[in-house]
Order: sequence, then structure tokens, then C-alpha cells
Amino acid sequence: MPLSHPPGHAQADFGEAQVRIGGVEQKAHFFVLDLPHSDACYVRAYPAAVAEAWVDGHIHAFAFFGAVPQSVLYDNDRCLVAKILPHGTRKRTELFSGFLSHYLIRDRDGRPGKGNDKGNVEGLVGYSRRNFMVPMPEFASWEAFNLWLEEQCRKRQRAVLRGESETIGERLQRDLAAMRPLPAAPFDACDQETGRVSSQSLVRYKTNDYSVPVAYGHQDVWIRAYMHEVVIGSRGEVIARHPRCWERDEIVFDPIHYLPLIEQKINALDQAAPLQGWDLPEEFATLRRLMEARMNRHGRREYVQVLRLLETFDLADLRAAVTQALRMGAISFDAVKHLLLCRVERRPPRLDLECYPYLPKATVKKTRAGAYMRLLSGDAEGAA
Repeated sequence: MPLSHPPGHAQADFGEAQVRIGGVEQKAHFFVLDLPHSDACYVRAYPAAVAEAWVDGHIHAFAFFGAVPQSVLYDNDRCLVAKILPHGTRKRTELFSGFLSHYLIRDRDGRPGKGNDKGNVEGLVGYSRRNFMVPMPEFASWEAFNLWLEEQCRKRQRAVLRGESETIGERLQRDLAAMRPLPAAPFDACDQETGRVSSQSLVRYKTNDYSVPVAYGHQDVWIRAYMHEVVIGSRGEVIARHPRCWERDEIVFDPIHYLPLIEQKINALDQAAPLQGWDLPEEFATLRRLMEARMNRHGRREYVQVLRLLETFDLADLRAAVTQALRMGAISFDAVKHLLLCRVERRPPRLDLECYPYLPKATVKKTRAGAYMRLLSGDAEGAA
């Protein structure tokens, strides 16, 4: 049946393709939103087609077009529809229901298993796979890949499709005129849960564990899971942020979370699992070696105290302070902290070396002319 689509309405779906992100070949799940009146589209790729990806894709699509469609046609994806009731009414998932309420969108549902109910977006899924995913895309990050996909969507707006006299971009103007303006703030596209910190300072979300600072052990926390980040908080404070892990039964550590405990149990410095694989600049290894050589066990503790400065300061600033301390021979936590504060506050350092008893002291004696003359005459024993 030939169809006519009024402006201001949309269809949405997901497709799959193989991509290489950060050198790793994997499956990409790409979100497609189509405006059937103009055939304008928006495509965005994700590592998984979960509810957060559905909502995040809409939010970026609305920002791309600068407007919100009056309605969107969907299939009965379980990320959006929790249950189909006997009389045909759909029970929406909690996240999807909140999203629709935020943007005041009317959702329309196709018949189960009938992809032709939303044939336009189904066709665009195939078009995107053939034109955007062949040959296999290769990008350093998901963000770089999605920026490239947005550019392809903009280029496509210059095309004139068969049977049309106007470009997609020209027909898009009628779509935008019929759409609603964006709300003052975007919807927060995240899955929200609660959890409890374990004795090892870990919080479980889905099948993976994420670390939090050891001070929050055995406390209740809230979890917000975005597509690329997991945020954990206690009461009104964010206490941890991690890249989201899409594997199963993995532990995601932040070494900084465990430094206060390691400072107390210094013998665990080399065996602590959270510190394994922590790629620090080589200056830190040099600092630790010198601290342990000069202060033994206390030097290891001071080294951990230097690492704890990362709780407050950036790695780049701390690395510069460590490098400066090594160059000056001021091998102590106090010296590194002083140099770091001076760098951040943009003031010259004023190190009083008398304050650092672990620095090797040099004694310079006056030269006596008589001793020098005896050396010249070969009387080395007398000179001594």
C-alpha cells in the first residue's frame, strides 16, 4: 500500500554490524531514528542495545535535529516494553516511561513480529549497514566513530531521492517546523539502582564489581549506569566513576580508592590487586627506589603518601612535581607536596633543605696551602 507520512513524526530501530574500536573487533549496535516525511536520519553506535542506549540515542538525535518529534513508532523491544497486556496495551519499562514523559512524546507500537509496520526505518537500518559499515569501520573510540556517523547523516541531507524533486535537507525543514522545541534540560539517560559496598570496597552492578573508596565500606550507595560510565554515590555525593564494563564477572578497580588502606598496611604494596597494571610514569618508580634506599620502610609509606596526592591533584601536575623533586634531590613527601602546591598556585618554590633530614648532607672543608704543597712533594701521608 502506498503510504504518505505527515511531517513531524519519527520511527526508531536498532541494527548490528562488525566494527573495530580501539583495535578490537566487536559487534556494534547502532541506533537509527528516521523522519519518514523527509527521509532524514540519525545514526549512533553503541557496544550494547540496552535501554540506556535507546534513550541516549534519542537524546542525541533530538540534539542533532534541534527539535523533538510529535510521535515515534517502535517495535516491541523488551528494553522499551515490559509486557504486552491481553487487550494490546503496552506496559512500558520504567526508564522508557520517564523518557517519554520528559519529552512529551506519543509512542506508537508496531505489531509484534511485523517489521513492515515501520518500513522506513527498517530500510534505513539496511542503508546504514551497507553505506556506513562497509568496509569495516575502524576508529580509536566510540565517540570518534559517532562523530563520523553524524557527519555522514549531514552529508546524506544533500541527496535527492528517486521520485522527489527536493533534497532531504529541504524536505527536513517541513519536519522541523512540525516538531516541538527541545526542553530546557536533556533527560538523564541512565539505569538507576541501589547497592551495598562489600568488605573489599566493591559494589556490584549487573554482573561486574566496581571499586569505591575504602572509607565507604559496608555502606549503602546509589548507582547510575550510563552507556560509557558507571557513577556511584553516597547520599548526595559522587564517590566513584568508572568506565562501564560490558564483559561478565569482571572487577573494575581504581587504585586510588585503596591507597589509604595500603598506607596503613604497607606490606601489601606489592601484592595489592588494585595496583597491578597501574601504568604510572617512570619518574614514580625512580622516586620509590630512592625513598626506600634512604628511608627503608618509612620510605615506602612516604611513597604511598605521594600517590595519595592523586586523590586531589591531576597526574600531570604530580608528575611534574616528582620530576622537579628528583632533579633537586629533595626526596621526600613534604618536598613533592610543596613543589606540587607551588606549581598549582603558580608561585616559586622555597624549599628549606634543613627541613628534610633524609637528604644526604655534604661537608665542604677549607683547603690549606701547606697540605696542598705536601701533596705536590709526594708526602701524601703527611697531607692526610
